[in-house]
Amino acid sequence: MLRLEKLEKHFGGNHVTRSVTTSFEKGSLTSIIGPNGAGKTTLFNLISGRTAPDSGRVILAGEDISGLSEVQVVRRGIARAFQVASLFPSFTVRKSIEAAVVSARRGFTRFKPIFPERADAIKAAEILALIGLQSVADTPSAILSHGDRKLLDIGIALALEPKVLLLDEPTAGMGPDERWEMVDRVQALWKASGLTLIFIEHDIDIIFKISQRVRVLSYGALLAEGTPDEIRQDPKVIEAYLGSEVDHA
Repeated sequence: MLRLEKLEKHFGGNHVTRSVTTSFEKGSLTSIIGPNGAGKTTLFNLISGRTAPDSGRVILAGEDISGLSEVQVVRRGIARAFQVASLFPSFTVRKSIEAAVVSARRGFTRFKPIFPERADAIKAAEILALIGLQSVADTPSAILSHGDRKLLDIGIALALEPKVLLLDEPTAGMGPDERWEMVDRVQALWKASGLTLIFIEHDIDIIFKISQRVRVLSYGALLAEGTPDEIRQDPKVIEAYLGSEVDHA
């Protein structure tokens, strides 16, 4: 579904992404891990069109989308939910998702609060059920809990009908119970949707519990990739990132 070929990105003299080459199978659930400053968010920026690569290619379902704008990348089928959700505080959960559905289906490049047609409302209701926010559907987003705000951001991304969904630290800022609730919801969403899902995460327990494959970045380069068991036992990964954490995972 998604292939990265020799992706390179520099910011001034800082070599942030170093010839990253890897691929993500259709319908797979993959985590990207690495120390702070490893280049994880920059890699998401390159995939999503927020940042153009200096060289290399991003190939989605056989199409080279390298250097396209964020809007063009969304239209091709990649959506992203961010570490910090950016929502319209006066919109209810339902209205937020309906507006995203309308914008996606009618080709608007801006998020517009216009009246949805019946098909739009039905689609929005399906997304509400998928992310588990039916009980707060008529609640303004400004007063949602932190976890529900993150779920709403994921719901808005789903409204764009992506082939690939990028989740940037979906459990960031959550307590232990809320974090595991989010993990269960993400895993259920992935199973129900069949999406190719890629997420950045720092919690090793979460990574090893739900990932099919793990990619490890270090100083902008792909250090290792494999199953959770393979990554857990990889000497290079233990030295560069896991350290003693592997003994408790």
